[in-house]
Amino acid sequence: MDRATALISGLLFGAGVTVSGMVNPLKVQNFLDLVGAWDPTLLLVMGGGLAVTLVGYAFVLQKPKPLFAREFDLPSTSLIDARLIGGSVIFGIGWGMTGLCPGPAIASLSFGQLPSFVFVATMAAGMLAIRFLTRAKKSPVDG
Repeated sequence: MDRATALISGLLFGAGVTVSGMVNPLKVQNFLDLVGAWDPTLLLVMGGGLAVTLVGYAFVLQKPKPLFAREFDLPSTSLIDARLIGGSVIFGIGWGMTGLCPGPAIASLSFGQLPSFVFVATMAAGMLAIRFLTRAKKSPVDG
């Protein structure tokens, strides 16, 4: 059931970002261009998503457990550290440069455009690289 729920959620999210036009990098870049051709529609999409999330969380968190899981998997910390800030900065720079973030980038693969494939491939490479570097940093060095 976990996989089916994840698949349905992913398809719903992908359809939403596609229908709203958020898979178009120019739409995102125009949202970030406050002094030029500013396009506020991303703000409406984010606001709609936030409203649904707030209502959903208020309803769901009153339950003893999620409908399709054994327990809630909520963040265990609210620590703001250098790793969180650094990752946020890198994400923001990439988002501003390309107009794509992970979810819409994956949804945009359905259009078959080379830039989307390049973005997703380099995003995956970056995720694997940081995972490798983090593990290498934590594991002891054998002499």
